Order: sequence, then structure tokens, then C-alpha cells
Amino acid sequence: MSHMKCLTRAARLATNPFVMTDDTPDSLIPYDEIVQEALRAVVGRVLGEIERGGSELPGNHHFYITFKTGAPGVSIPAHLRERFPDEMTIVLQNKFWDLEVREDGFTVGLSFNQIPAKLEIPFAAITAFVDPAVDFGLQFQAAVSEMEPEAHEDAENDAESKGDGATDAPDGDGDGDGSNVVTVDFGRKK
Repeated sequence: MSHMKCLTRAARLATNPFVMTDDTPDSLIPYDEIVQEALRAVVGRVLGEIERGGSELPGNHHFYITFKTGAPGVSIPAHLRERFPDEMTIVLQNKFWDLEVREDGFTVGLSFNQIPAKLEIPFAAITAFVDPAVDFGLQFQAAVSEMEPEAHEDAENDAESKGDGATDAPDGDGDGDGSNVVTVDFGRKK
């Protein structure tokens, strides 16, 4: 019987070598961390290209960036930290300035209720990056905390929309089917 179980598993693996089973051992290689780091590098590359282009967003591209406000290295004004004690979503569209991208994060100037603010955000604090203009999104495991995010309001930073005044939401309510959203969750065994 044991031989038959082994053959069945071998047959499954032969037809689909990426099948994960309960028998799959814990990895000694931190694949999830490596992939998360690589995907956060995508955010850095995109923002770096915007910075090099004079902070002009091409076409209708705009970004929703969600991050942990209490993460190490995050610097935001106190009134924003009070309003968003766990997580905050900002919009980079028309009204932003002084975008500076570093290897470990970025700084940007934004306006909240007509009050300018400078935000410093490490890439490790980012939990989501969405470009609704092309139905693209990345979601990350929180690198700074294993706790579930609390519900929060959108940051409502002052953003003018291009074109017809409509702004797409990053929550999948647009026309896309979410097929361009990449979520990586390796489901660590505890």
C-alpha cells in the first residue's frame, strides 16, 4: 500500500511538479522573503523611472500605495499617524512633488486637506501597489508585523484626476477582472 501511495504522489508530481501537498517539508530557503523583496524592487524601479522622467506620470498611469504607518523608517506627520495608526493608502497622480527614490525606499511630497507634507516610506513597509490605469497590482505580506491590518480610510491626499474626473479605485471595482494582480503568500507553517 505504501508503494502505491508513493507512485500516486510521483505521478502527480510528474504531471505538475508545482503541486504543494501536506507532505511538502518546510523550506530551509526563505523563498517567500526572496520573492517579496524582488516584487518590492518592482515598485522601486517604477518609482525610479518616474523620478528620472521629472516626476511626470506617463499617460493615465497613477499609483495607489498602501503601507504600514508604524513600520520602522516610516516618517509621516503626527496628524496622519494619529488618523492612520496602522495602515495608510496614498495616491501618486497629479499633486505630488520632490519624489526621491533610494535603494531601500522613497520620499515624496503630498498635500492633505491643502496642507503639504513630506512622507518617507521604506519599501519593506509597503503592503500594496496598484496602477489602476492598466489594472496592475502587487500585494505583499507585511514585512514588519504578523498582525492583521486594521480597517482604515483612504488617505484622501489632494489629487486631481486627469481627463473626465473619474478615479479608479484599487479595490477591483474597475472594469478589470483582477488578472494582473499578483499576490504572493507562501502560507508559512506554524
